[in-house]
Amino acid sequence: MLSLADIDVSYGQTPILREVSFDVNEGSIVSLIGRNGVGKTTLMKTVIGLLTPTNGVITFEDQDVTPMGADARARLGIGYVPQGRDVFPRLTVKENLRVGEQVNDDTTEYRYEEVYEFFPRLEERKNQKAGTMSGGEQQMLAIGRALVGNPDLLLLDEPSEGVQPNIVSQIGETLVDIRDRLGTTIFFVEQNLEFTVNTSERAYVMEKGTVVDDLKSGDLMDSDVVQKYIAI
Repeated sequence: MLSLADIDVSYGQTPILREVSFDVNEGSIVSLIGRNGVGKTTLMKTVIGLLTPTNGVITFEDQDVTPMGADARARLGIGYVPQGRDVFPRLTVKENLRVGEQVNDDTTEYRYEEVYEFFPRLEERKNQKAGTMSGGEQQMLAIGRALVGNPDLLLLDEPSEGVQPNIVSQIGETLVDIRDRLGTTIFFVEQNLEFTVNTSERAYVMEKGTVVDDLKSGDLMDSDVVQKYIAI
């Protein structure tokens, strides 16, 4: 579904990502973990097309998307939930969800019904302004907005950030349900260990701008692994 080969990214003259290579298989749920400041968000922005690599190739469904911007990648079927959610606070829940229709030119149906099934609270509050909702509700809305266009790949940057613990658990369970019911491939960046273990089947580890390990979810239960790669 998604492949990165020898990706380098710099901010000005400062290198951030170095020779990053990994694959995300169709139908899988994969996470990227690591301490703060190692380049995880930079990598996610590179995958969606907000940043352009100085070297390397990004392939999505066997198509080289490296030169494409974020809008073109979205139309190919990549949904994106950014860090901080970025909902439109003055628009209603329903109006925010309509923005998701811009994802995936190949879709023949929009997933409003499924979004409301996954997140019943959004249907209850579809006429409420997004800016008046809690952090957890806004995260549900951001995920729902990305799902409306029926993406083949869903990217999430720190889905647990700023979300109350009971909602974090619910979001993790829902992501698994989305994969199982819709067949959506999911790739997310996260620092919440419990969320990562309970949600992903595989985790890539990033240190100093490069991927240094590939872990099965069970490996994350090893305290030595946690101390080495994640503990702050």
